[in-house]
Amino acid sequence: MSPAAPPGVEHYLYYRVPDAAATGLRLALLAEQAALCAAHPGLEARLLERVDPAAGQRTWMEIYRRPGAGVEEALAAAIEARMAAHCAAAGVGGRHLEAFRALPPCA
Repeated sequence: MSPAAPPGVEHYLYYRVPDAAATGLRLALLAEQAALCAAHPGLEARLLERVDPAAGQRTWMEIYRRPGAGVEEALAAAIEARMAAHCAAAGVGGRHLEAFRALPPCA
């Protein structure tokens, strides 16, 4: 990315997953993230987890970034369509999206 290029938007999606659904859903989401990265050059995707053993669930966060171009509207829609379908099939809802733009570094 050139210094003059504006930083792109990064997407952070978080939601709760019951422990019983975690293993199967994790495998499906990681496979889908790999397919999305292959289909959209430069896209970087991660899946993070926070476990709350007392609650019997975990909080997951999907992170998507693409240096330079960012996660534009069409890509965001493709991500949500594919990932939300797996979550819905596993009985997981309540996906919350936060979008952030990196600030330019100090001169």
